[in-house]
Amino acid sequence: MRRTATNPWVVLVLICLAQFMVVLDATIVNVALPSIQTDLHLSDSSLQWVINAYTLVFGGFLLLGGRLGDLLGRKRLFLVGLVIFTGASLLDGLATGETMLISARALQGLGAALISPAALSIIATTFKEGTERARALAVWAAIAIGGSAVGLILGGALTQYFSWPWIFFVNVPVGIVAFVLSSRLIAESRDERAHRSYDIAGAVTVTSGLMTLVYALVGAQSAGWTSARTLGLFALAFVLLAAFVVIELRAKAPLVRLSIFRVRSLLTANVSMFLAMSGMFAMFFFNTLYIQQVLGYGPLEAGLAFLPFTAGIMVSASLASQFAPRLGVRPVAVAGFLLAAAGLLLLTQLPVDGSYVADVLPALILSSLGMGAVFMPLTLIATTGLDDDDQGLASGLFNTSQQIGGALGLAVLSTLATSKASAAGGPPLEALVVGFHWAFAAGAVVMLAACGVMVALLRKRHVARIEEQAASGEPVLVGA
Repeated sequence: MRRTATNPWVVLVLICLAQFMVVLDATIVNVALPSIQTDLHLSDSSLQWVINAYTLVFGGFLLLGGRLGDLLGRKRLFLVGLVIFTGASLLDGLATGETMLISARALQGLGAALISPAALSIIATTFKEGTERARALAVWAAIAIGGSAVGLILGGALTQYFSWPWIFFVNVPVGIVAFVLSSRLIAESRDERAHRSYDIAGAVTVTSGLMTLVYALVGAQSAGWTSARTLGLFALAFVLLAAFVVIELRAKAPLVRLSIFRVRSLLTANVSMFLAMSGMFAMFFFNTLYIQQVLGYGPLEAGLAFLPFTAGIMVSASLASQFAPRLGVRPVAVAGFLLAAAGLLLLTQLPVDGSYVADVLPALILSSLGMGAVFMPLTLIATTGLDDDDQGLASGLFNTSQQIGGALGLAVLSTLATSKASAAGGPPLEALVVGFHWAFAAGAVVMLAACGVMVALLRKRHVARIEEQAASGEPVLVGA
């Protein structure tokens, strides 16, 4: 491992600036969805792909991004990702049709797939396991969520007072600043002992398999779940994902070294986060539609309406970083899962003639307090107890679990909501809200399943080292 000493907190600030941009983009797009749909005449299924094209390519290439960072240098991949992401944002803003917009969103996802695992592995190799890493991850979470807050307000303002293309143009100056400062101030690190080969076949099969699976789920509602088209796509997805596993077992330098899943803490954190994001990711999507299409809010008002959610996550992530060393990471995460599920269940009571303060706000607060208390402990569990040489892979896996979980969750829950809305009949708004109710209820069930998986798989012995080091106050690692 080659690593140059530097001020770790300067590194953290610069890394968080880039992650700020990635998160900013995600929340800005959510607020602008109704405007994009109207201007470009997108169907509901195409509108999902404005989100899913980004998250699927992001999730599919995260593993390759993490591996390339270990081999070629984390700083180098981080900078390359910034260039791709910034350029794709410019293309998004210039899009004049569905094909160009969705293609540029996919390219943005590729840039994000190089940025995020490099960023998280830089943090993991800069801060020593223990209190300092827990604090750094809490700052990482808070600043990333802060980006979502700015995205909600800025996205609403730009969409309402200018036009939706400006939600993408805003990434350009942020990306340029992040690139210039990072190229000068972040030190390079890589795994000097790693085998110099790249598992392109693995990256292609896993990405193609996941995208085929979600495409099958999105189209199942219109084509039919038992149609030849749907069954054929499911079969193709299974073949591609099975091929990925075979490739990983035989490759000299696999994209995913499957033996890493023998680390129980890492396995549990990834499965639990996958399920949690499957249940929670659609919350923004359906709430955005409810607030704007049912309550009649404009884009800026909708952005402001989500601020309590952002504030709640920031507060709970900070509290979780303090209580996890005292109470343990498992009890803190369990409390978070239960609060998040309660918030989703509360959303199943949304009425057609509801109000934001009485019907939406309480659920947003509960959900946000829950997700902050889930995110921080699971991130700590997923990245602790591993060699520095595995941090790129571990970071890529954890980010993949979040992105693919969210994309699959959105596809399934959107299909469920559309199906139930169509079956409900009656006035269009009432039918729409019925579909939302089913989606929120299913999200709550999946959130409780995530909690059950963590409790069932993770024992005290699996997190003993994490909790001991989090409470030890060990110093920051500033160089090797």
